[in-house]
Amino acid sequence: MRKGALLAGALGAATVALVAIGTIWPVPEAVAYAGGQSLMPKSSTPEAAVRNLGDEIVLQAWDKAYDSLANKAEFTEQEFVGDIKGYYPNLRSYSDVDHIEVFPLHASANDGDVQLKLYWSTVVGEPVTTRNLHVVRNGDRWQVEWPLVKKTIVPPQVIPVNYLRWDVIYRGAGDDWGAQDVEAPHVRIVDMHPVQRAEGVVVLGELLNEDVVPAYVSVTATLLGKDQAPLATEGSFDKICHLLLPKQVTPFLISFPDASLSDVRSIRMTPFSTLVPASADPVIEIDSAKLNPAPDASLTGQLINQSGQVVNVAHVLGTFYDSTGHVVWVADQYVDHALLPQTPEPFDIHIPEDLARKVSSQRTVVASYVAGGAL
Repeated sequence: MRKGALLAGALGAATVALVAIGTIWPVPEAVAYAGGQSLMPKSSTPEAAVRNLGDEIVLQAWDKAYDSLANKAEFTEQEFVGDIKGYYPNLRSYSDVDHIEVFPLHASANDGDVQLKLYWSTVVGEPVTTRNLHVVRNGDRWQVEWPLVKKTIVPPQVIPVNYLRWDVIYRGAGDDWGAQDVEAPHVRIVDMHPVQRAEGVVVLGELLNEDVVPAYVSVTATLLGKDQAPLATEGSFDKICHLLLPKQVTPFLISFPDASLSDVRSIRMTPFSTLVPASADPVIEIDSAKLNPAPDASLTGQLINQSGQVVNVAHVLGTFYDSTGHVVWVADQYVDHALLPQTPEPFDIHIPEDLARKVSSQRTVVASYVAGGAL
């Protein structure tokens, strides 16, 4: 009993001490998040001013972030938030800024330039927004001039719609069809091979919908060891176009972190497909696609939404082939801006430098998400 009382007393004293420490030296971000007076460091340097602005963006303290700007008279707070999160629903508006990085570029007695990187937390990776900010001195503190990107205005116009569409009618519980139902589309893996990378084994290839109906597809791969026992099983998640129209091909890339190809005797591939309703709209044109050599090897170009609806999220998949036509690599990029009708949007897909020397050609496909639709 005495030991229990001593333990309870010690825990109580520790709790009181921690509460006192938190009251006297609170974490600035916690205070700001709770709506209290911000305890962020004073903006006494260009870098500090940008860092404070970035922290307020992370906390979504939009009023404080907007009020701190030197050029806020040039635009409204709503325009400022729209410039960061997006004027239309898109990948950024469905996520939050996880953390920031600040890089000083130049500074003098009265002004400076600082780069701000915003790292977004999404279900498909960590896209980065980079802004080069000009900072000016105002008395004893520094203020950021925000380079607002104005909202794109699509002019009034009529866009003819002429596209294929597939609807699916399934057997209901009360329908007397026996066991009959619409069968799954026929899909086939047309290319597959493993690659050893520093991060592990990568299985890449292409999948064909050889049917005359649309299919929702995915692929799983199982690595089998020397004794044919399964070592690991992984599936294609984001590096694949899940919705395939008839005769369409999608690349796929499946990663096995920390696996070694020397331990693998064979690979069991399992494609999956199910029949889904679909249409060939929206049509997204890939314009000015270009392979850029190493260093900084990449595939660049721009997307043009040919439809009359806003595409909220576009997923660009690049398949890279060697001189014999075999798949060398698969890479992708989620465009974090909504695609407006008839409005070009650039993309830039990185290619590993050691593989870029093998690339002779490429094929690019785009999967799209429209609010109320699917990829």
